Amino acid sequence: MIVLGIETSCDETGIALYSGDRGLIAHRLHSQVATHATYGGVVPELASRDHVRRVLPLAQDCLAEEGLDAGDIGGIAYARGPGLAGALLVGASVAEGLGWALDCPVLGVHHMEAHLLAPMLEPDPPAFPFLALLVSGGHTLLVEVADIGRYRVLGESLDDAAGEAFDKTAKLLGLPYPGGPQLEALAREGEPGPFRFPRPMTDRPGLDFSFSGLKTAVVNAVREADEDAPTRAAIARAFQDAVVDTFAIKVRRALEQTGVRHLVVAGGVGANQALRGRLRQVAEDQGAVMACPRLAFCTDNGAMIAYAGYRRLWAGERDPGPVDIRPRWPMDELRVPAPAD
Repeated sequence: MIVLGIETSCDETGIALYSGDRGLIAHRLHSQVATHATYGGVVPELASRDHVRRVLPLAQDCLAEEGLDAGDIGGIAYARGPGLAGALLVGASVAEGLGWALDCPVLGVHHMEAHLLAPMLEPDPPAFPFLALLVSGGHTLLVEVADIGRYRVLGESLDDAAGEAFDKTAKLLGLPYPGGPQLEALAREGEPGPFRFPRPMTDRPGLDFSFSGLKTAVVNAVREADEDAPTRAAIARAFQDAVVDTFAIKVRRALEQTGVRHLVVAGGVGANQALRGRLRQVAEDQGAVMACPRLAFCTDNGAMIAYAGYRRLWAGERDPGPVDIRPRWPMDELRVPAPAD
């Protein structure tokens, strides 16, 4: 079966083709960074309109790359949620329309499950069970993964997600959108020591996160500090160190509690090299192995949707009725896919 994956949950249009025999065979991505940079953040209406323009041409490009046509598609997967409602509706509507026209099954998949499974696209995928740290612009989750669909959320952010904290801090420092990569680059120039910010919720039991207090500490530091480049870099370094330390402490704690020996780090913030390096050391110290998707598959993409959709379509799952997006969709509502016949 060849599955067409459609990702339109936020500000990137991702399309991919995944084959049960050949694996990932084609993928395309259009980023809307230039569109939203003027506004300093994602404008939902503009995001939705751009998805409308991009989905079908990108799908046609993927098919043409492999010498395929629409009739070769055996199933269609799209991001059902969580995400921006209007953006999700674009992908869902296109998927359902194509499914009707091609007489093939359609399934909406969980955006964060797709991120969680993205390392499965790599040559050396992680083995079940594993611990997953999912860190993106809108979500921060620690999940114990026994198998596909068998998830236990161990911890999550009680306020801002880590990606939001990165973007808001970057904006405070006058960095352009998107803020996360810009802040990481600035932090590499910063000297450690002049500033130290709290490692939130690490002095108490549990695996939940909170980044609002850290953001407030940065606000206060920016207000009181000089505006020269070395000071801005030092603040960026101190902020990133606080986030990385927080994740390292929580991940170490989760590995100790669960006893699993594989760690997955995924999502857009998972592309941060300082975070990857620190968590890799934590995993090694605990006798665990860390796996990450390639950088292109850390941010939103169609490949992860196509793979997650393939696994569930192959097991016989189908959308039960008309378009039903889930802008808010807790992971603990996902079920284990039934075995294939």
